[in-house]
Amino acid sequence: MLGLSTDNPRDLPDEDILMRARVEPWLFTFLVERYEAPFFRKVRAIIRDQRDVEEVVQDAFVKIYVKADTYQPQPGATFSSWAYRILLNTAFTRYQKLRREGERFMATDPEFMEFLAVEESLSVVDMNRDAIERVLVRMPDGLAHVLRLHYLERWSHRDIGESLGENEGTIKARIHRAKAAFRKLIAGKEAETLL
Repeated sequence: MLGLSTDNPRDLPDEDILMRARVEPWLFTFLVERYEAPFFRKVRAIIRDQRDVEEVVQDAFVKIYVKADTYQPQPGATFSSWAYRILLNTAFTRYQKLRREGERFMATDPEFMEFLAVEESLSVVDMNRDAIERVLVRMPDGLAHVLRLHYLERWSHRDIGESLGENEGTIKARIHRAKAAFRKLIAGKEAETLL
């Protein structure tokens, strides 16, 4: 509980530390201690340069702290899934910047590779949100809905499953089918523009 008094703040759950850190900023160091090493491992699998890895992790922690007011505990969802989503978004932004600067490397983290594939397919041919929506309306409603929630609204698989009353595995499979349908429509659209 948020109001729970403890002699050792290290014993508090992540969510409680995040909420209390808004008025007691020193508590945030306990979240950094818990997540720093796993965050570094995750980002090292995406970006090679140690300085970039350090900046991504630091930026992610700053965003987590700044966005603490937006965190909403939800049944079945954890602080860590929310925090890792922020980390992946931050890593993706840095990855894109490095690619624009001509950096060549291979991200090896499977979760990031899936994230990257969809982000790049959603941004193919400099598509803006309106263009993406034009493709989504051509897709079956069930597929478009999960794709919209997961990639445009940044919902986790678990959160989508809870909102639809389905299990996480079903949602993952539906998102996989939705990505394939989206790519097929994009490929068709690009072919049409060449004719």
